[in-house]
Amino acid sequence: MLEPSQMRMARAALKISVRELAEMSGVADSTILRFESGKGAILTTNMKRMQEALEAAGVIFLPAESSGGPGVRLKA
Repeated sequence: MLEPSQMRMARAALKISVRELAEMSGVADSTILRFESGKGAILTTNMKRMQEALEAAGVIFLPAESSGGPGVRLKA
């Protein structure tokens, strides 16, 4: 499962707003804001929709490793 920080990093890398992610994924902007701020849980279906939208836009999500926490990068 993605971390709120990864979602924020992904949006920053793509230079998109919460509203733009909401439009891309079909998830309410209030849901995205609540998740990114760590103030609430998120339905698995909504998480999947956001992840798929960001991946389609060019983001690769990286899992945490022994050398560091989770992250993101852009496709080449």
